[in-house]
Amino acid sequence: MAGSRYRWVVLAVGTAAQATVAVALFSVAVLAPELRADFDLTLAQTGVVLAALGIGMTPALLPWGLFADRAGERVVLPIGLGASGLVLARAGSANGYGELVLLLAVAGALMASANAASGRAVMHWFAPGERGLALGIRQSSVPIGGLVAAIALPPLADGKGLTWTYAAIGIACVAGAVAGALLLRSPALPATTRPARPRAARRTLRRPALWLVSCGSALFLFAQTATLSFTVLFLSDERGMSPHAAALVLAAMQVIGVALRIGVGLRSDRVGSRIVPLSRLALVISASFVVVAATTRAPLLVLVPVLVVAGGISMSWNGLAFVSAAEIAGPHATGAAVGLQQTLLGVVGIVAPIEIAAVISASSWDVAFFTSGLFPLLGWLLLRPLTRAGTRPRSGAEPAAAAISPSRPAR
Repeated sequence: MAGSRYRWVVLAVGTAAQATVAVALFSVAVLAPELRADFDLTLAQTGVVLAALGIGMTPALLPWGLFADRAGERVVLPIGLGASGLVLARAGSANGYGELVLLLAVAGALMASANAASGRAVMHWFAPGERGLALGIRQSSVPIGGLVAAIALPPLADGKGLTWTYAAIGIACVAGAVAGALLLRSPALPATTRPARPRAARRTLRRPALWLVSCGSALFLFAQTATLSFTVLFLSDERGMSPHAAALVLAAMQVIGVALRIGVGLRSDRVGSRIVPLSRLALVISASFVVVAATTRAPLLVLVPVLVVAGGISMSWNGLAFVSAAEIAGPHATGAAVGLQQTLLGVVGIVAPIEIAAVISASSWDVAFFTSGLFPLLGWLLLRPLTRAGTRPRSGAEPAAAAISPSRPAR
């Protein structure tokens, strides 16, 4: 089944669906200056607005994942993504700060369906030796969506206003839902590999390896948030760049992020390891943020390239974390494992922008970038028990978390 050409259709639909979600997620960061002006937001309120989609998405990720294991992605993705598009279409014309946060939170809860469903579909249709590349391509949808948001949304907001901008994002989500309904189908798995799904999910959610991967990788998100959510504000408010020029810097980060997500995914397939390259990326991300913190007051000719490279590197890890969690679970609890991993990412996605905004308000931008770069080091420490387990999967096992058999927790 994994050899079928249809798997590329599944990958294309999943990538497109997740890219529309990414456009919505990045829209708040890209349009932060316009949102602050239109809704008269303080910096602290802007941090809450930046976190609003995550606030709604986080508690919904695991339920959507469990639902995907039972009903399949062809049901889950269209329902959630289509409904989120309708809610987003209203967000641009919200009556004040409170309604804006509420609408974004509801939209986040609904679009969480795409995270579990599209990733689960790719995991089921691709063989273990292809999943690093496939999930790298699928996870490249996030920087692709960020690139589209950074290039398209500011001029659209300038010309048509926030109302029409969010209406366009909503239409894109509905289109992704229709594509999922028409083109996705579940593979037929052998009956001998069908355990009772509730029992498989419970067993999966108790695995120490899954929790280590999920918690460790979630800490990487502080660094990613610092660049992707705050670059436009930093460059426009602190360094005097226009919002359009600052958005182009964000767009350049996405280009590097796309290349790195695909590249590290392909590399993980070749070396038979997910966790080893993931843990190494933690060190690279932290080092890059030390450089960012040291250059926040440097000339723009120095600062901008440093920010672009650090921002791209900060996105490189996500595909490896996703496929590690999914492979630990196996085919019948993929949604549960992905739901847990994405839930923990969502928790950090809520906390990180609020915490970073608070650090900026209380201290400075360079301190905020430096402290954000410390969190991947904590993630690296959590991943250490898994890297000690080896670098390759045992014969016959899924290449789960860099050589940890999915049926056996890390010691």
